[in-house]
Amino acid sequence: MTDMEEKFPRALWVRLIIYIAVGHVFAAFIYLLFEVGAGQ
Repeated sequence: MTDMEEKFPRALWVRLIIYIAVGHVFAAFIYLLFEVGAGQ
């Protein structure tokens, strides 16, 4: 486990989590646009 922590520093994990969170928000926004567009 210590080997993995040494290969991946904390900054990389934070950046990865931020990218995943932003990607999910962006995908949810596009999905919402399609849902609203389909509803009209």
